[in-house]
Amino acid sequence: MKKVIRKLFLATLLALSIPFAQVYAQEKSIVLSSTTSTEQSGLFNYMLPIFKMKTGIEVKVVAVGTGQALDIGRRGDADVVFVHDKPAEEKFVEEGFATKRIEVMYNDFVLIGPKSDPAKVGGGKDIQVALQKISAAQAPFVSRADKSGTHAAEMRYWKGAGINPATGQSWYKETGSGMGPALNTASAMNGYILADRGTWLSFKNRGDLVILVQGDPKLFNQYGVMLVNPAKFPHIKKVQGQEFIDWLVSKNGQDVIASYKIDGEQLFFPNAKK
Repeated sequence: MKKVIRKLFLATLLALSIPFAQVYAQEKSIVLSSTTSTEQSGLFNYMLPIFKMKTGIEVKVVAVGTGQALDIGRRGDADVVFVHDKPAEEKFVEEGFATKRIEVMYNDFVLIGPKSDPAKVGGGKDIQVALQKISAAQAPFVSRADKSGTHAAEMRYWKGAGINPATGQSWYKETGSGMGPALNTASAMNGYILADRGTWLSFKNRGDLVILVQGDPKLFNQYGVMLVNPAKFPHIKKVQGQEFIDWLVSKNGQDVIASYKIDGEQLFFPNAKK
């Protein structure tokens, strides 16, 4: 029966003049575990159709915080992980869940807050000094608190500022949400928040929020990609996953990343090491 169905299928393709390769290419897919910042910034909606057109491989994105994205990789539920927390990524490789981490692109974090700026941090370039002022003023601050790359960076900055905000202070709001929803919360509260520039540029519900602190070298935000180790998980789509990684770091992939802009402003800067 299966042979009959297959013959009918192939005959239909011939009648419609559809190349077999095109049909089977459409069946190729990988699961990409990535961050809400790459997804909510609009980068994937821009980039992945170009990749699919070139290779026939569909990329199915699971967008969560970096910590969760890495955990999905640890379970073998993704073929490729594309995140932005270098220490956590290096640990992922050390644990044997990937054999190599490859840098792809970067942007930066920015401190967002209300135009009224009750903590008087505007114009400063030191993120840790800004956080000290916010804490001293007990001005509303919204944290993603979701073990994402952005949350990990935020906690490093608080630690560098000598402050532990996660002790139930009323001014410190933990949302446990992605970048977009957290920005919505900050907009509703007229509060401060750390955000990646890419999501901020694509965010529409800004209200009175503006960028208040930027340009600190500590705010550098690197993204890396890893193929989940097929030696640990034999079902991983090694060939197609590697094809996606190779494209990301190729001239074509890097040019596509660089060409993604909102209102003329570039969101991500390719820096794959050749």
